[in-house]
Amino acid sequence: MFDVLVYLYEHYWRPDACPESDLLVRKLSAVGFEEEEITEALAWLAGLNSVAHGAVLPPSAQSSRVFAAAELERLGTEALGFLQFLESAGVLTPVLREVVLDRVLAVPRAPVALDDFKILVLLVFWSRGEEPDALILDELFVDDEDRLIH
Repeated sequence: MFDVLVYLYEHYWRPDACPESDLLVRKLSAVGFEEEEITEALAWLAGLNSVAHGAVLPPSAQSSRVFAAAELERLGTEALGFLQFLESAGVLTPVLREVVLDRVLAVPRAPVALDDFKILVLLVFWSRGEEPDALILDELFVDDEDRLIH
């Protein structure tokens, strides 16, 4: 599923630039993706579209977010730590955090690996036509072992 999502991110500048569902399925199949991973990815994107464009009320400034056991299980410690980093850096608003959490819960396997979690966050921004700050993009794309320290 994640390979299909990355392919879509790399080849279409926005979700609405993707072809209609039937044509997209044929294109993805022609590239070599399996039917099951295409189906999972398109279902995940459909859910993202409905959540991202739905009316979500922002929490008040004084509220605290308490994670449910199912959310903690899906996130795992690395993804939870990265989620908290994104929030504290001001990259994820409380509303976007809720969209990310909804999409994490829609992933069929738990816990979500950190690299997969980063893909989900990137796609949440992609679905809104936004691009995070360059330093955050670096965090989302570059593996720690590939970083050059100056």
